[in-house]
Amino acid sequence: MTDAAPPRVLETCLYAEDLDAAARFYGEALGLEMIQSVEDRHRFFRAAGGMVFLFNPLATAIPAPADAPIRVPPHGAHGPGHVCFSAEGPGIEGWAARLAEHGIEIETRIEWPNGAISIYCRDPAGNSVEFAEPKIWGL
Repeated sequence: MTDAAPPRVLETCLYAEDLDAAARFYGEALGLEMIQSVEDRHRFFRAAGGMVFLFNPLATAIPAPADAPIRVPPHGAHGPGHVCFSAEGPGIEGWAARLAEHGIEIETRIEWPNGAISIYCRDPAGNSVEFAEPKIWGL
């Protein structure tokens, strides 16, 4: 047992029934590398320092068969989720320009009380996708 808190989030999971549309958004528009795909079930993307999982909630809510080699517990969510990417690389303006190039509308732009800026858009499943400067949380 450890008294330490986990050092970082390893996986972030969002849900989308249309996995192909969501995969195009995260792969093409955001440039994440897809490393695993199972038709009608999931798409897994590598993000620096972690993973972004896209699951079809209709498939992942079904328990794995008793004889399955890997038995992940059933899970799923309905309605929009949220993910926030660090905007350290190209910065907020760079991400805003990249999203515009892909025809993705910025839903909201916020300047937080500490001076950090974040922008929000939606993926094809309606999930809220944010790009924020790490200083939003004092990082």
